[in-house]
Amino acid sequence: MSDDSPERPIETLDKRLREARGKVYENPLKKNDQNRPPDSALGLAMRVGVELVSALAIGVAIGWLLDRWLDTQPWLMLVFILLGGAAGILNVYRMARGFGYSVGYQQDDTHGDDEPRNEG
Repeated sequence: MSDDSPERPIETLDKRLREARGKVYENPLKKNDQNRPPDSALGLAMRVGVELVSALAIGVAIGWLLDRWLDTQPWLMLVFILLGGAAGILNVYRMARGFGYSVGYQQDDTHGDDEPRNEG
């Protein structure tokens, strides 16, 4: 056996694991801020259509079911059609403004002129 001891595998395990994870989780499309591929025009148009139609369909379904259950036809369906349309428009607005895919609004860390807020 030689006098120079090779690195023990257990001691370099953490380093090798980090390198391997870095190679596996590297995203070749990581070019924009949100780490997602850029949207094509057709994909964006399809998403807008699906957002609006699905929100309206859910509003109609909820209104129709409540009308049948409470025997208030057609009033609740009309109310929920309006609410579904408003929800669809809000989803399209969020998408256009870049709020992301999650529900809720993102907190802004700056106050107008790119200076941090003084909170208290």
